[in-house]
Amino acid sequence: MSDTVGLTELERAAELVHAVMPPTPQYRWPLLSGRAGCEVWVKHENQTPAGAFKIRGGIVYVDDLRRARPDVTGVIAATRGNHGQSVAFAATRAGLSATVVVPEGNSVEKNAAMRAFGAELIVHGHDFQASLEHAIALAEARGLHMLQSFHPLLVAGVGTYALELFRGVPDLDAVYVPLGLGSGICGVMAARDAVGSKAEVIGVVAAGAPAYALSFEAGEPVSTNTADTMADGVACRVPVPGALDAVLKGASGVVRVTDDEIKAAMRHYFTDTHNVAEGAGAAPLAALLKERHRWQGRKVGLILSGGNVDRTVYQAVLQEADMSETGT
Repeated sequence: MSDTVGLTELERAAELVHAVMPPTPQYRWPLLSGRAGCEVWVKHENQTPAGAFKIRGGIVYVDDLRRARPDVTGVIAATRGNHGQSVAFAATRAGLSATVVVPEGNSVEKNAAMRAFGAELIVHGHDFQASLEHAIALAEARGLHMLQSFHPLLVAGVGTYALELFRGVPDLDAVYVPLGLGSGICGVMAARDAVGSKAEVIGVVAAGAPAYALSFEAGEPVSTNTADTMADGVACRVPVPGALDAVLKGASGVVRVTDDEIKAAMRHYFTDTHNVAEGAGAAPLAALLKERHRWQGRKVGLILSGGNVDRTVYQAVLQEADMSETGT
């Protein structure tokens, strides 16, 4: 496959994905629409077999790997959780071993899910970047195939959710997408262009992990020393050059949201739709509410990219709302 992801690549990827899982729904939620002052459509990637959008990319990548490299017997990846679940799911399904490296203090429940999907879990490093560097070294030492978090095949795979969304709701004015390492937003832009939609695509990052926002503003990669946010899916401090190039060409902006705004959006998702959203999954709603003045009376899509949040974390987020409402 070339680096260009067009309609042919997306439709081929959709065939592979839909052989394993059905399309996820997109729903218009009236309470969310009332809250935002516009028609809000949510793409429910929290309802995949792994609870997040990443599974789509793993299915497509591993299918290609098995055909192109039959000599490969195992893969390795670094992750904060959803990419690792995708890798473990797709690799073990294809008869490959899966090794996943996560940073210290990673989500307990995401770690458990990765093991349940068949991964060997290795805890190493203080953040994702440290885990990534260790995974690259282990790939060389163990003779494993390194499965990075950004690749055209992953973009084609995860872009299938956007293809479903744009075909299901063809007249969207904008789509807000969480921006971690970039496969999701690149998939959305590829699908938008493939179907001829005029929707603006807007990336969303955490204020404590602003690498892509800083890079978008500078027009070149800008790394940060830390990525301090409860939204682990967007805890990136080193942008991927290929992803950034696509964002600079195809996105209309990158919005920062605070952890408090993300937590409020998690609560709104539960109150208004009774869906669980992890931090990264709630970030697009937080951004829409922050920019609601731009979209009054218009039609906006939100990518609820995943619902994999630890119970204790989610309980604290909901309790925080209770405390603020009661004044205790």
